[in-house]
Amino acid sequence: MWIALIPMLAWGSIGLISGKMGGDAHQQTLGMTLGALVFAVIETAFSFQHFMQYSSVKLWLVGLASGFCWCLGQNNQFKAMKAVGVSKAIPVSTGAQLVANTVVGAIFFHEWATTHQLVFGFLALAFLVAGVAFTAMRDKSNAVKTTVSEDWAEGTRTLVISTVGFVLYTVVVTLFSVDTMAMVLPQAIGMVIGGFVFSYRANSFEKPMFRNMVTGLSWGIGNFCMFQATAMIGLAVSFSLAQSGIVISTFGSIFLLGEKKTKREMVYVTLGSAFVIIGSVILGMLK
Repeated sequence: MWIALIPMLAWGSIGLISGKMGGDAHQQTLGMTLGALVFAVIETAFSFQHFMQYSSVKLWLVGLASGFCWCLGQNNQFKAMKAVGVSKAIPVSTGAQLVANTVVGAIFFHEWATTHQLVFGFLALAFLVAGVAFTAMRDKSNAVKTTVSEDWAEGTRTLVISTVGFVLYTVVVTLFSVDTMAMVLPQAIGMVIGGFVFSYRANSFEKPMFRNMVTGLSWGIGNFCMFQATAMIGLAVSFSLAQSGIVISTFGSIFLLGEKKTKREMVYVTLGSAFVIIGSVILGMLK
């Protein structure tokens, strides 16, 4: 069960690490994919016999497709962060992914088969969505100047595209039931291909891109552990636990990246984080 908590820490730190590394959305995406590829090569080298045993055309096609879809999701999430800020983009993105992946895992993959699992599963989902709503809630009398110029038209568009990409990235792997350890390398190559398709620009290979390879290493660790957890406890539970990193992203963006909050907004954030933790605990108790 503990392996399902590692993605929460690794993925919850992505917005913070990329924010500190700097660069635009294209440099962040491309650097992140190259960092993930470095992790994949190292992981495959240590499990080469396992990789050769399970390597197949199906594994490569699924891995490439999953990685490409992830890159679509991450590139647009970075754009959303630039448009509306980390503390606003991440909660909304998290909520959309939680709803979509949990419904797919529970209904289409029949991961919640009993009445007990359905009742408590959707109760947990309600807590998670309520938590996301609270963390994204704003004080209407907010007189504090935000640290970003908000563009919700761009933010909404990119968040919708991001959610579609992230949902397909996990669903395609579960749907075709490939070995997740062997898939890490093909998936990372798919990410790099997507990185060049979505993020290549004349200034892509400047210093911020190389710094963001650190972000990719963090993501690679979380990704590997998330799919290992999916094989053990299912997509609905593992993905929801992984998304609990919203607590890290939200508080980190406030204290480390300097995104301003009023006292009332801090209450909203604290309540939201508590709801996310409660929902995650309920999900963890389902299996």
